[in-house]
Amino acid sequence: MQTMTGAQILMAVLQEEGVDTIFGFPGGAVIDLYDELVKTPIRHVLVRHEQGAVHAADGYARASGRPGVCLVTSGPGATNTVTGIATAFMDSIPVVVITGQVPTHLIGNDAFQEVDIVGITRPCTKHNYLVKSADDLARVVREAFHIARSGRPGPVLVDIPKDVAQAQVAYTRPAEVNLRSYQPTYKPNKRQLRKIVGLVREAQRPLIFAGGGVVLSKAAGELTAFARRTRMPVTTSLMGLGAFPGTDPLWLGMLGMHGTFRANMSIDACDLLVAIGVRFDDRVTGKVESFAQRAQIVHIDIDPTSIRKNVPVAIPVVGDCRATLEQLNRMLDDEDLGAINGTRDAWHDQIAEWKSRVALAYSQGQDIIKPQYVVDKLYELTEGRAIVTTEVGQNQMWAAQYYHFSHPGQFISSGGLGTMGFGLPAAIGAQVACPDRIVVDVAGDGSIQMNIQELATAVQCCLPVKVVILNNGYLGMVRQWQELFYDKRYACTAMDHQPDFVKLAEAYGAVGLRATRPEEVVPVLREGLAAPGPVIMDFVVAREESVYPMVPAGANLTEMLLV
Repeated sequence: MQTMTGAQILMAVLQEEGVDTIFGFPGGAVIDLYDELVKTPIRHVLVRHEQGAVHAADGYARASGRPGVCLVTSGPGATNTVTGIATAFMDSIPVVVITGQVPTHLIGNDAFQEVDIVGITRPCTKHNYLVKSADDLARVVREAFHIARSGRPGPVLVDIPKDVAQAQVAYTRPAEVNLRSYQPTYKPNKRQLRKIVGLVREAQRPLIFAGGGVVLSKAAGELTAFARRTRMPVTTSLMGLGAFPGTDPLWLGMLGMHGTFRANMSIDACDLLVAIGVRFDDRVTGKVESFAQRAQIVHIDIDPTSIRKNVPVAIPVVGDCRATLEQLNRMLDDEDLGAINGTRDAWHDQIAEWKSRVALAYSQGQDIIKPQYVVDKLYELTEGRAIVTTEVGQNQMWAAQYYHFSHPGQFISSGGLGTMGFGLPAAIGAQVACPDRIVVDVAGDGSIQMNIQELATAVQCCLPVKVVILNNGYLGMVRQWQELFYDKRYACTAMDHQPDFVKLAEAYGAVGLRATRPEEVVPVLREGLAAPGPVIMDFVVAREESVYPMVPAGANLTEMLLV
């Protein structure tokens, strides 16, 4: 048995958990932790703001499939993480946030840089801990990682007082985690699966709706096999992009408020909807009462609280998406589905007609750059292989619509919380996780400025992230709503003063490029993508271009605004 300080125990357990990178920002309450951190092989990425640390850990987790880790100090360091924690919570991302805390005897005394971060984050963490004894530290950290990555993943916070980090205690490696009150259900009920097989066999207008749960459970291969085996068209939520190949003939595009015409019409007309790893949030359903009203709905999810939460379900299945699809595929191998090709021809013909009637389209003229054109050309020049992070707003939607994602972990965006400023630090985390991949942040001129300071992190760490700014001089999505629903009263959405993004990039030590005309788009993209370090590419685009289709809030999915 070995005597170690709490700080040493923390570093030992982190290494046992396979942590290779920590994103963080030091301070007084964590100085002992940092003193031990630099003695380990764990890489530390020094961010410029604690919100950036959590977003970077989040991006790392989404790109790698492993929990992201960040380390920050107490007080303002801890409170600065809250937006990032809530972002990860809403999108079910495994992140372990380690915060410093004042010594235990000062807790509750309004000590310098004291805040009850456990209380503050209780609603937006999967679980959190205040460690009051160094004897508990190893067990708590092991539990934190187990909870973060198991079941429905999510962020877990561990608050470590300074005296706990300094205390010396006997250390033994903790046993495997076994929490009696926390036992996620991974294996689905076979009787429910047999019912699904029966519905799949009989349905004439079936549809698959996949979400982020398919990506998180690494079930993309099983989903693709299921869809092709049954000739079922596939749509996804924003978080599900990449779960099914974006170039497959069965692919309908994204569903919901800014989904494709054919996807939204298919939801309204289908007679069977197999929903896998989704939450049925309001951006997807539109008017809930009319959502998929002709269909029997199957809902597969590892989180039982998500099932029947927003929409009625005919067949609920609690289980891991991958394990469930694997079993379904095995069952289908024993079924005679020979009649499917004939009975579903009319359904596929109808979908093809919807696609031909209203396709995602724009007209690129000779004078002004259309933002869709930039994303189109980005897709072509990267051959669809880049990891794309986004900020939030119109830029996010154009990236989702015009970059055709074919692999899970390729599209990294703040879905549930809609966090502006997410894209750049998330790109940094994704680049750390995947150093040999091209990582591009598609940004707006408003959102990029919320965490632009992280460009210094990318430069210092030699991370060649590329930022594509669709610069329209507006807070574009809010402006679009004001145009459509508020008689063009553009209240406080015009960004009347912007920095020179090229000079700003150069000031940080990055490369800055700009395109103001359509013929400059491809050369700027080529130069920026080929540059060895971080690059900001500023594309001055049409100011009042809008994202279409668009379903007004509270409307039926078929009530799309198309122009």
